[in-house]
Amino acid sequence: MPLAAPAPASPVEVVSFGCRLNALDSASAKAMAGAAGLENAVIVNTCAVTAEAVKQARQTIRRLKREAPTRRIIVTGCAAQTEPARFAAMGEVDRVLGNAEKTAPEAWQATRAALDFGLGSEAKIVVGDIMAVRETAPHLLDGPADTIEGHTRAFVQVQDGCDHRCTFCVIPYGRGNSRSVPMGAVVARVRELVEQGTREIVLTGVDLTSYGAGLPGAPRLGTLVRTLLRHVPELPRLRLSSLDSVEVDDELRRALAEEERLMPHLHLSLQAGDDLILKRMKRRHSRQDAIGFCRALRQARPDVVFGADLIAGFPTESETAFRASLDLVDACGLTHLHVFPFSPRPGTPAARMPAVDPALVKERARRLREKGAHALLRHLAAEVGARREVLAERGGLARTKSFTPVRLASALAPGTLTHIRIAGHDGVRLIAA
Repeated sequence: MPLAAPAPASPVEVVSFGCRLNALDSASAKAMAGAAGLENAVIVNTCAVTAEAVKQARQTIRRLKREAPTRRIIVTGCAAQTEPARFAAMGEVDRVLGNAEKTAPEAWQATRAALDFGLGSEAKIVVGDIMAVRETAPHLLDGPADTIEGHTRAFVQVQDGCDHRCTFCVIPYGRGNSRSVPMGAVVARVRELVEQGTREIVLTGVDLTSYGAGLPGAPRLGTLVRTLLRHVPELPRLRLSSLDSVEVDDELRRALAEEERLMPHLHLSLQAGDDLILKRMKRRHSRQDAIGFCRALRQARPDVVFGADLIAGFPTESETAFRASLDLVDACGLTHLHVFPFSPRPGTPAARMPAVDPALVKERARRLREKGAHALLRHLAAEVGARREVLAERGGLARTKSFTPVRLASALAPGTLTHIRIAGHDGVRLIAA
């Protein structure tokens, strides 16, 4: 689903699909397109993680053109990077920019000039070799806002790309190889955001736990976390986005156990609970690795809460293998699930494997989501009566340290940190007294 609806009052509108990084890129692209003087245009920042995401982007493009026939449409993002000709063939599309190009001011200047003077269909595509890109997060280093409209926390991208080749995943071909932002630049940006009043920072990346591999001295993510907390003592909350548990370094484990300002909520890229399926996915962990990681970290930090990505209906998945994923929810003590029905992506090895019947894939995804809903209910019930620190958001909502949503008794200014007592829950969120 889109992360943000277009803002009608703006000369440049953005519709962003997919992950937090895309939302950050969208904010940066909108600023650069506006600075370039682009008007009466909408940027569609696509996601390639599933076939459904690509389908939704194409449907949105057609709808946008129907609603405003004179509006110019620029398509970018991971799906534009991996399937540029498919989008360029759409009559509604005026320009296709690659993932590297969308972060470059000169690309937006050239886009404005091309659209103003007209261009042939052969000039629609401006997509370079993403594997040749070495720079990371220009919007981080150059200073445009790292906050996503409507959010009270700031997302700071410290890594991009991925060197792994999971058999189901097309994202490395959309984002390129792994590359990291130097620690000094990250510290400086976080300090700047805190000085502006930000109360919570979220470190994010495509493969966050690979942070630092290409930097001098090869610092790990744990070193970055410790450095941030030490050099920005005014930061109340530091949070991490999705992690690969098998890549979590020892320093990060210690930081999670010892640093109260590092939030006790980890979202893990687990994908499956069966060892044979994990092997066919080309994942780097076993079922027991995942269970052992969660058990050990819970012993070190009893208040930790785990979320996870899980894929239902991966090719060759038997009912026994699927049940191993269902059982993993309890074995790891998972609370927040992101469930993805398997979606074959063109060019990936998994797309050539024997497929599970689509109706069965859908059914298994439903069962996984039900399991996740029951796990969330247990977590919510266990919180009733507790006193928790929360960060206020918009609309009378807040988040605990474990990222659990809370409905406040009365609205607070977004960004306010306060302590409340949990009086109950409504099955989806906690309710403050």
